[in-house]
Amino acid sequence: MQFDYSPVLERMPYLIGGAWLSLQIAFLAFAFGMLLGLGGASVRAYGPRWARRVVGVYVVFFTNTPQLVQIFFIFFALPDAGILLSPYQAVLIGMTLNAGAYLTEIQRAGFESVRLPELEAAETLGFSRIQTIRYVILPHIVRVLFPPLSNQYILMTLGTSMAAVFGVEELTGRAYNINSETFRSIEVFSVAAVLYIVITLIATLSLAFVGKRFFRAKMRWF
Repeated sequence: MQFDYSPVLERMPYLIGGAWLSLQIAFLAFAFGMLLGLGGASVRAYGPRWARRVVGVYVVFFTNTPQLVQIFFIFFALPDAGILLSPYQAVLIGMTLNAGAYLTEIQRAGFESVRLPELEAAETLGFSRIQTIRYVILPHIVRVLFPPLSNQYILMTLGTSMAAVFGVEELTGRAYNINSETFRSIEVFSVAAVLYIVITLIATLSLAFVGKRFFRAKMRWF
């Protein structure tokens, strides 16, 4: 078997553009999912019983069904309700809802990890509620949650590959397109795999630096 990477290397700018789009999708879905998860975790930790049950149903549904099925449902069911979405919008909404469910559980664990003696110490020192949140609860939660949140972001970056199923031209979608033109499957997807490794390593190292520098979080680089 002879390998010829020249048709793939000629299209590297096109593939790198797809990698950039993958990072954009992952970042937006993660950011929106964080907000959704923060609201869900707050409700599950401090909300009334009926609200906790509603959030519980949402978490159970999105953490126990395949993400691809969820996006299929959004992409094909919402038009029947008069809501037309582009493939990009459907993928972004689906990934956000899925991430929100997992991030609800991750952030709830952070809330529950705040120890009672820390709160009692803040009360003894005369901290107000806002000061307790600012100086006791938030630093503790961020330090505890940064590693699992970073891992979730890396998983979401790799998960953007399913967007190709819906015609979104992120990295895997563009690899499909090049493969259909060149029929160099091994060369095309081996280069795509290397690009995934590169972008996830850059993200991992960047997050490890931020976690160690700003939050004193203990993280593994590899």
